[in-house]
Amino acid sequence: MTEAEVAAALGLEAIHAGEGTREIKGIYAGDLLSRVMSHAKAGNFWVTIMANPNVVAVAMLVDAGMVVLAEGVEPEPAAAAAAKAKGIALYRSEKPAAELCIAAAAAGV
Repeated sequence: MTEAEVAAALGLEAIHAGEGTREIKGIYAGDLLSRVMSHAKAGNFWVTIMANPNVVAVAMLVDAGMVVLAEGVEPEPAAAAAAKAKGIALYRSEKPAAELCIAAAAAGV
């Protein structure tokens, strides 16, 4: 599935949408950034509640397909600005992380 298809299927709110055509491959959920750096894969649908600019840096490092802030978390303004500047697809949702992961898997991610 593409980023745009995943976002539509899950009803995600875009903070900064990417081009929408990137293929999303696999799911990773985690908040400990060092763990994300060592275990997330390129193209992953990454779910987190971390909302600071370091999330954008880690997303770039692991080449995440898209980042989703769960549980209604709002990104820090610097994180939203960094996502836009670096071209990182950043979304948010009111849903809990587990529910997002289950829905993404059911949608075909």
